[in-house]
Amino acid sequence: GKPAPIFELKDHYGKTFKLSDFKDKIVVLEWINRNCPASRGCHEKSTMQGTYKKYAKKGVIWLAIDTTVGTDAESNRVYAAEQGLAYPILHDVDGKVGRSYGAATTPHMYVIDKKGNLAYNGAIDDRGDKNYVAAAVDDLLAGREVAKSKTKPYGCSVKYPPVAAK
Repeated sequence: GKPAPIFELKDHYGKTFKLSDFKDKIVVLEWINRNCPASRGCHEKSTMQGTYKKYAKKGVIWLAIDTTVGTDAESNRVYAAEQGLAYPILHDVDGKVGRSYGAATTPHMYVIDKKGNLAYNGAIDDRGDKNYVAAAVDDLLAGREVAKSKTKPYGCSVKYPPVAAK
């Protein structure tokens, strides 16, 4: 229920996205790494794309964020096209956004409610039939408090860039 950390990041086309642009919207954040078998697996099985597609028509915003050290926009643009990702991949080149959210794995999912508060933090699913993100979004769309607001994320550790010396 804490306010979601604000951010401003560019996508793989250079377009700037600000969390504040999505005031009064439900926002899903997906930490992504095209080289992580767990993150890639969720795309190859269309888990992310299917969940995104189900809620896009209901006004839910989905943003992928790549904090992986050494990542580049062109590789993510190609990956998004190969995987059929209809949502942007934002580049967190210094890792500040990932660190502010506490993103630990790829994928690591966050759902932000219409008031800008964190409503869910954890895994996309239970690696089976239970999609935690879908359940959280369904609760929010129905005007309910999210029943399960935290789960343990799984996948590869986020490959953060080194923190710049001050």
